[in-house]
Amino acid sequence: MSQEKMMYELIGGEPVVRKICQRFYEIMDTMPEVKAIRDMHPENLRGSEEKLFMFLSGWLGGPSLFQERFGHPRLRMRHFPFAIGKSERDQWMLCMVHAFEDVGIEEPMRSDLLHSLLNLADHMRNQPEPGAKEE
Repeated sequence: MSQEKMMYELIGGEPVVRKICQRFYEIMDTMPEVKAIRDMHPENLRGSEEKLFMFLSGWLGGPSLFQERFGHPRLRMRHFPFAIGKSERDQWMLCMVHAFEDVGIEEPMRSDLLHSLLNLADHMRNQPEPGAKEE
């Protein structure tokens, strides 16, 4: 590890990343505003929660658990079967914002990480904006 600690360690390592993922899916499972993305997931969210944990672990600079088990994340390809537009991106981010708040991720890390996750979530979009002209 470099002299600068990886974000994974700075936010609290495995226990905190697990809490974020648990809370993220609890919110998704109970918040009516995110029903559209909840409906994209299996009834039992445990596998989805574990995959998000494995991905975030490596993404934050911790162990590359997802890559070790499944290979390169290829997130866009893995999410392509699902219609993901601005609304779905925003619902996903709403769950993540609440999870970060509930787990107590502090500023400025909170804003930095959420900004990076927004860019990642935006990259998953595969549906045109309503009313957008096709080129």
